[in-house]
Amino acid sequence: MKKYTLTINNHKIQVEAEPDTPMLWVIRDYAGLKGTKFGCGMGLCGACTIHLNGQAVRSCQTPISSVQATSKITTIEGIASSVDHVVQQVWIEEQVPQCGYCQSGQIMSAVALLKANPNPSDEDIDSYMAGNICRCGTYVRIRKAIHTAAQELKSGKNKTVKSTR
Repeated sequence: MKKYTLTINNHKIQVEAEPDTPMLWVIRDYAGLKGTKFGCGMGLCGACTIHLNGQAVRSCQTPISSVQATSKITTIEGIASSVDHVVQQVWIEEQVPQCGYCQSGQIMSAVALLKANPNPSDEDIDSYMAGNICRCGTYVRIRKAIHTAAQELKSGKNKTVKSTR
């Protein structure tokens, strides 16, 4: 066991874990944040997507030992606390989720996509989001929501998302 200091959603925490412990379990079990989901455990489905220094990564395949003390980790709960986060509001308006299980990972990937490419084409969206599986098949609604969010962000409209926490 080794001690680690992490910054998750702008809060510093200290954990003691084995170096090969996946960040998924650190986030869920040590930090108590349950929005990041376990899907496949192999980094193939995207349900466990988080942001590590602004980049979308699969937390089930990211060992705690690879995360620096200066790294900034953002989970879906960190996105939810952002008062004006357009992507979540559009997700609701476009009624993207069906079962909802994959949605935290989908939203985390969509946010990262829009930061990297504020005006994505259908092909850009399909390519970037390909690592996120939706077993309910809401891909058309996901793509529409990303386009809508891009337009909202471009127009500078501020939307308020009410946190359920």
